[in-house]
Amino acid sequence: MTIQKQILITGAAGFIGSCMVQHLNELGYTELILVDEFNREDKIPNLKGKLFKVCVEREDLFEWLFKTRPEIDFVIHLGARTDTTEFNYAIHQHLNVEYSEKIWEYCTINQVPLVYASSAATYGAGEKGYRDDLTVIPFLEPLNPYGISKNEFDKWVLHQEDHPPFWAGLKFFNVYGPNEYHKGRMASVIFHSFNQIYKEGKVKLFRSHKPEFKDGEQLRDFIYVKDILKVIHWLMVEQPESSLYNLGTGKARSFNDLVKATFTALGKEPVIEYVDMPEDIRERYQYFTEADMKKLSDAGYHAAFTSLEEGVSEYVQNYLTEHSCY
Repeated sequence: MTIQKQILITGAAGFIGSCMVQHLNELGYTELILVDEFNREDKIPNLKGKLFKVCVEREDLFEWLFKTRPEIDFVIHLGARTDTTEFNYAIHQHLNVEYSEKIWEYCTINQVPLVYASSAATYGAGEKGYRDDLTVIPFLEPLNPYGISKNEFDKWVLHQEDHPPFWAGLKFFNVYGPNEYHKGRMASVIFHSFNQIYKEGKVKLFRSHKPEFKDGEQLRDFIYVKDILKVIHWLMVEQPESSLYNLGTGKARSFNDLVKATFTALGKEPVIEYVDMPEDIRERYQYFTEADMKKLSDAGYHAAFTSLEEGVSEYVQNYLTEHSCY
């Protein structure tokens, strides 16, 4: 069944964006307007075999919208500079703040519902907790320029008197899954673990530099990308109260757990080596993240999230071992 709705997706050739395209295709959506930088060869496999209407270069989008005036039913804004080791804030300011403001303004003027990607990086070291409480947003202290830029846009959104008919900013926690081959250093720990196991038969994890955490016991809320896609589609259809929403599983797990699950998916015994954390990220490193998921649950989303073991097993066995995309 084909659904005749035009959906604009930014970051559409990237990790979450390309998975979103596939998920929507499977649900019957093919009238998709894809926005990204399409000159990167390492992203080409992410869109192979997917159905869409048109591709628009990221920097040409607003001129294209002005000229063609398409009837867009929904915008999913996933495009961003997500490199937490990029310290040139001007790059984040352009792509994560100013570009997002223009997306918001387009959706507001044209009354198009919007879901956009925020980030758990906005929570910094977690001193103020991990609740998606709007009153806390102005007081958060992100640890890197990426997190700062995401929080700056969230703050800007909350100050707007005019807004789309529905909007949701999603604070993604640690997302993993297929279609991240192009991400290099910023790919998930599972991706890097898989490659280390094949090359060296072992996985290197960061040693803890805080006495309250044992080596490898740093905790993160890891969420499988396919759960992200289901939530976005649910928001698109149901359109509950407009707000910022956490998007994790609500259950923190250790890096040791994650790596052991990767070894298990490959039918191997775990071999883990602990190495010193690079000094350039040591002071900005999150030792614990865990999404408070009450707001999304209260809004009506009650589907179960994929367990770490199930998600890692599917990712490793169905995608990484085959070097295939979703």
